Amino acid sequence: MVEIELDGRKVEVLEGSTVMHAAEKAGTYIPHFCYHKKLSIAANCRMCLVDVEKAPKPMPACATPVTQGMIVHTKSDKAIKAQKGVMEFLLINHPLDCPICDQGGECQLQDLAVGYGGSGSRYEEEKRVVFHKNVGPLISMQEMSRCIHCTRCVRFGQEVAGVMELGMSHRGEHAEIETFVGMSVDSELSGNMIDICPVGALTSKPFRYSARTWELSRRKSVSPHDSTGANLIVQVKNNQVMRVVPLENEDINECWIADRDRFSYEALGSDERLKTPMIKQGGEWKAVDWQTALEYVANGLKQIKADHGAASIGTLASPHSTLEELYLAASLMRGLGSDNIDFRLRNAEFAPQAGVRWLGTSIASLSQLQRVLVVGANLRKDHPLFAQRIRQSVRKGCGLNVINSSAELASAGAWAMPITNSVLTEPAAWAQALADVAAAIATVKGVAAPIAGQATDAAKAIAKSLMGGERKAILLGNAAAHHANASSLLGLANWIAAQTGASIGYLTEAANTVGAQLAGALPSGDGMDAGRMLAGKLKAVLLLNTEPEFDSAAGATAKASLNAAQMVVTLSPFKANLDFSDVLLPISPFTETPGTFVNAEGRIQSFHAVVKPLGETRPAWKVLRVLANLLELPGFDFESSQDVLKQVPGAQAAQVPAGNLDNSTTSAIQMAAGQGAPVVASIYQLDSLVRRATSLQLTADARSVAAEGVAA
Repeated sequence: MVEIELDGRKVEVLEGSTVMHAAEKAGTYIPHFCYHKKLSIAANCRMCLVDVEKAPKPMPACATPVTQGMIVHTKSDKAIKAQKGVMEFLLINHPLDCPICDQGGECQLQDLAVGYGGSGSRYEEEKRVVFHKNVGPLISMQEMSRCIHCTRCVRFGQEVAGVMELGMSHRGEHAEIETFVGMSVDSELSGNMIDICPVGALTSKPFRYSARTWELSRRKSVSPHDSTGANLIVQVKNNQVMRVVPLENEDINECWIADRDRFSYEALGSDERLKTPMIKQGGEWKAVDWQTALEYVANGLKQIKADHGAASIGTLASPHSTLEELYLAASLMRGLGSDNIDFRLRNAEFAPQAGVRWLGTSIASLSQLQRVLVVGANLRKDHPLFAQRIRQSVRKGCGLNVINSSAELASAGAWAMPITNSVLTEPAAWAQALADVAAAIATVKGVAAPIAGQATDAAKAIAKSLMGGERKAILLGNAAAHHANASSLLGLANWIAAQTGASIGYLTEAANTVGAQLAGALPSGDGMDAGRMLAGKLKAVLLLNTEPEFDSAAGATAKASLNAAQMVVTLSPFKANLDFSDVLLPISPFTETPGTFVNAEGRIQSFHAVVKPLGETRPAWKVLRVLANLLELPGFDFESSQDVLKQVPGAQAAQVPAGNLDNSTTSAIQMAAGQGAPVVASIYQLDSLVRRATSLQLTADARSVAAEGVAA
């Protein structure tokens, strides 16, 4: 530790720290623009100049290392004069357009100009003008004349997103931040550049000119998309969601969110929103009141149960539904006498499992790995925030090993980080690739391999990597979880993990994949799994927040299977499944209902509604409770979502109990051949919200999927 004196106070910081770090520890604010705690030091704005005794001139606090006995003054006349001088230079060319700037009210330059700016300017020449640039549907660069060249956006792309999409060209007053030869900004984390821009140069294109920051109410929430469980601030005006930004949580999302977390709110105001219950009569959709719709459903379920038995009724639920919704859906089915409930719509294999599948380690630990093997994942697109954490590890020397299906997915460019070793082979051969790695490990350790394999050069390289280092993880991606031979992949990964001392876990697909297991939204006994239910085995089907055509392995064939059912009830925020549904019940999206998500690491996060339900929309937990009441099922007397949560085993703490979490498997390891490729949703086809977010569907990722004719 090094001790310095800062404004007359003794401060101890780690050796190698800067004056800025010491000031943060002491709670002293030093004005700055280019410095950001998550980015490298640039020291190009000079706003953080401080007075260091024995130094001939003011020094930048962000780039000045501390030395033993150093004496620093941040509020001396010398420091203040230097800071005011820098502010004058910054404002020389800055346009005086605060009244029409989207950043007004939350602009760092505006705030600091109050304290360090002059009351007038000595500059009389014309201000420079920088022409606007079109870099895509998410980020607006219409007012680049405001840019102060702090290069935060450039460094974010290089260091966090892993892709240098912006750079600074030219010098002096001709310097500009721009893309390379008119290209767009296409990173799945690009929206974070808006947050870290200290002026109004980069703003949100969908939010642009829609509200003033001081008009917005700010409410906490949790992302409903991938399994990170990113913490959000949802900003609301007149009962309408206007913007979504990150809520800092170092253990989960740090200070970042993915673009689908940030911009999917556009779907909430979509023309496709379902605002009132509807029943199909004579091929025509007719709006009805809630009582009529629910009685129609209840009477239909009673009749089908009487005619065909409870086993002819089933529920397909989305893993993006809340814990409370999934628990009530499962309880409703079992109250009717059916065990037909499943959330694993994209799975091809449904092997029994002892416990809840999860990440196998903490999310924060992904930033500190020394070795990692990722199997069957398009990491950047499936889990953008997990990818950036692993990117942090790789930047610190972590060996990244990959088993995947194509050079496109496993190349360093696609992953935006260097890959140490890789095996590129078709999904049907992934188990063999893992068996080869196991064989290489078995040879080195002198133990028996779990199944026959060949220690190829690539397998030996991966084995050698995994046997080195201390902090290690084997991560199975969405494609591995949905694989037709998923249990064999898990069995082999478990053996490798046990031999190398690595953790083993699933990245898990959705916001509540772990929660769905905890809630019991899985078939038991003779209950049908999602595959059998989607094969047309049911007479009555409840679809909770899901569109099987897009959300399941069955794809377009799901329509014909569900058309064969006597009654299909869709509970959705949108006018979905119109071709084969008989009843549409409008349920609240995550912004209009309280609920709970359980992320990949088993962290239980509850949230409140941030706006009132739209039209006649109702929270799904209430709809399921009233439906159960009409069916005269016992145990459905809940007054709030918290009452429901209390009934979910293992959901009473902030973390799923360790005894519930289990990534082991008892299934025999088999080398099944000839299996098709696993069904995995592309980044902006993951759920009903992102599919209806206009700006996300205009991105390069979405357009490339549309061009290929890929339906998730």
